[in-house]
Amino acid sequence: MHNPALALFRCIAAGLLLAASTAPLAAQERVRARDLGVAPGIFAPGANNAITDVAGVRVGQVTLIEGERVRTGVTAILPHEGNAYRSRVPAALHVGNGFGKFAGSTQINELGELETPILLTCTLCVWKAADAMAAWLLQQPDMQQVRSINPVVGETNDGDLNDIRARPVTAEAVRRALESARSGPVQEGSVGAGTGTIAFGWKGGIGTSSRVLPESLGGWRVGVLVQSNFGGVLQVSGAPVGRELGRYAFQNAVAARSSDVEIGPADDRGDGSVIIVIATDAPLSDRNLRRLASRAMMGLGRTGSSASNGSGDYALAFSTAPSVRRAFDAPRHTTTELANEQMSGVFQASVDAVEEAVYNSLFMATTVSGNGHTAEAIPLDRVRRILDEHGVRAP
Repeated sequence: MHNPALALFRCIAAGLLLAASTAPLAAQERVRARDLGVAPGIFAPGANNAITDVAGVRVGQVTLIEGERVRTGVTAILPHEGNAYRSRVPAALHVGNGFGKFAGSTQINELGELETPILLTCTLCVWKAADAMAAWLLQQPDMQQVRSINPVVGETNDGDLNDIRARPVTAEAVRRALESARSGPVQEGSVGAGTGTIAFGWKGGIGTSSRVLPESLGGWRVGVLVQSNFGGVLQVSGAPVGRELGRYAFQNAVAARSSDVEIGPADDRGDGSVIIVIATDAPLSDRNLRRLASRAMMGLGRTGSSASNGSGDYALAFSTAPSVRRAFDAPRHTTTELANEQMSGVFQASVDAVEEAVYNSLFMATTVSGNGHTAEAIPLDRVRRILDEHGVRAP
């Protein structure tokens, strides 16, 4: 029996379903790289595809959005569940391009270890964050006799979207980031230290990824977290996304195609910065962690970065393995570490996870306006179409 009302309802429902399926993906939702079929490398990710897949690693984030001008925040990475000062992890820093500020770096290079959590924030807030973390650590149990702390704080410059000269990060924000740190899924995109960042001309932010090596290669886990704020010519799994979207470094110079045309300071030269943090449960010395950190630049290069003159590109790697942990007051350290010949799989996992973490930072970021500027979220519907055209999407 024909029911006109039911028929009308079905027609409207079908129309709504069609509209939803054909609406731009960017307007529907933000998704991670794997939801677009982008899965760099050969090793599987961990359960959360995040740096927290390395047991004990925790992440806390505070996003600061105030009025029309403040768009910044703090991201804290804690290497294990104990006191980072009293139970230290081996660590190493690699500088791809040193146009930046990385507090605590000289002592990391000298001693090869972390004695604090890692904080990421905005450029002019590095010292405020370092001071706040030192104060927080001094208040922790069994720290009454401590008279020296080496706070580790990295940064990128979010001065377009954020009133960076106001230095809006407070001690309370740092404390909240440290005390809210948790394992499990990590929020990505325009959050924490990525609230006001821009990458490849689009809204950047926080991204994370992980890899689990097969048991035949040790079964080790590698997790990565990035704060993306750099430029270049974006490519995704080799597809020329930046060029086809019409937004890339030196675009004005390429369009001019003539030495007669003056290119002003507004021309995008790929400047910016990126901080990459790599955690692993593989038992590595600080020497092999330095080698591991250097591989981060290979993953970064895959995304289209050329580490421009004005880009601060830093990678910090640490190991959580109990066999390489260092008690602060131990007269001797007896460690068991992975041999050089066993490093290649860990290197591969790191390169792939860095690449995917950068994509996640872009794909999960939302459009942000602040300080008189707007950074648009990369249009995922167009990205998906470009990936399809170049046949690079995984099933």
